[in-house]
Amino acid sequence: MHNFLLLWVKRLLMSLGALLLLATLLFIAGNLWVLATTAAYIEQEPQQCRPDEIGIVFGTSHWTRSGVRNPHFHARMRTAATLVKKAQVQHLLLSGDNRTQAYNEPRAMWRELYRRGVAPEQLTMDFAGFSTYDTLARARDVFQLDQALLITQSWHLPRAVYIGRALGMDVTGCVADDQAIGVERGLKLREWAARVATLGDLYIWGREPYFLGAPEPIALRQPGERQDPVELIEDVPVDLRMLSPDDRFTNP
Repeated sequence: MHNFLLLWVKRLLMSLGALLLLATLLFIAGNLWVLATTAAYIEQEPQQCRPDEIGIVFGTSHWTRSGVRNPHFHARMRTAATLVKKAQVQHLLLSGDNRTQAYNEPRAMWRELYRRGVAPEQLTMDFAGFSTYDTLARARDVFQLDQALLITQSWHLPRAVYIGRALGMDVTGCVADDQAIGVERGLKLREWAARVATLGDLYIWGREPYFLGAPEPIALRQPGERQDPVELIEDVPVDLRMLSPDDRFTNP
C-alpha cells in the first residue's frame, strides 16, 4: 500500500511537471509569435512612422496609483500631438475607459491634446475602449476604419498591432516611449500574459467587444472647420447613452 501511494504521488508530480512545462512553452511561444509577426509594422521614432489619415491613441490613466503624473499617458499625448503637428496624421481617435463619471480617459486625453495645440476638429473620443481588443474592434465596426496608425508604448504595441491585423485592419504602430522612464517588472509580466490571452480571444473563445452601437464614421475636418455640437466634449458620452443606467458605467 505504501509503495502504491508513493508511485501514485510520483506519477502525479510528473504529470503536473509536464503540464507546467507545456504551459511555460506555450506562454513563451505565444509571446514570441506576437512579437515576431508584428515587428515589421512598428516604428521606434515618430518621424519614421507611416503617415495615415487616422491615428488611434490608447487610453490610460493620467495619474499613477501613487498620485504622480503617469509618464506613459504623457508620452502618448506628446507623440500624438507631434504626429498631428508634422501632418503625419490628420485626425486622432481617443479610445479609453469611462467606467464611472469620475474616471474618463478619453476626456483627459482630449484636454491634454487640446492643451498641446491639437484642434477639436481633429479629435474624436471613444468612451467604450474598455480594453485593447474593444478599442480596435470598435475602430473597425463603429468608426468604420480599415487603416490606422496605433500610438502607444513599445511594450503594448505588439499586442495592439497583432489584434488590429487579426481583425483585418491595415495598422502600423508608432512607439510613444519616454526614454527616461523604465517599465516596471509587474507591467511587463502583465503584458506577456495579455499577449497569450489575446491569442485565446482571437482563435479559441471568439471574444466580442463589450459594447458596439451604431456606426459613426469619422468625418475628417481641417482645423477651424465648423463642427457639429453633438461631437464636442460633453459630460455624458454620446454612444453610451443607449445603455441602461445600470450598465452605462460598468467595466467588463
